[in-house]
Amino acid sequence: MPRLEEIHANLRDRLQEAKEQGWLGEVAAIEASLAAAEQKLTAMRDLATQHTTVHLGMPDFRATTGRLIPEPGPGQDATRPRGDG
Repeated sequence: MPRLEEIHANLRDRLQEAKEQGWLGEVAAIEASLAAAEQKLTAMRDLATQHTTVHLGMPDFRATTGRLIPEPGPGQDATRPRGDG
């Protein structure tokens, strides 16, 4: 937004100069640009004041996490590591 504010201020200065010099065509063009810059600044300020935070909540990993070693099947000893069978 600082850049647009700088452009807006420059347009006001150029408009004053164009009026002092009697450059009527330039005055009309600068006034159109100045109006557009003012609209954009207003829109940007309005957007900046809005609450834009989105609450995503806490992730639930219970469904995706589990045991790394499968439960022993029927006839397997749960106290012995797999592969020592």
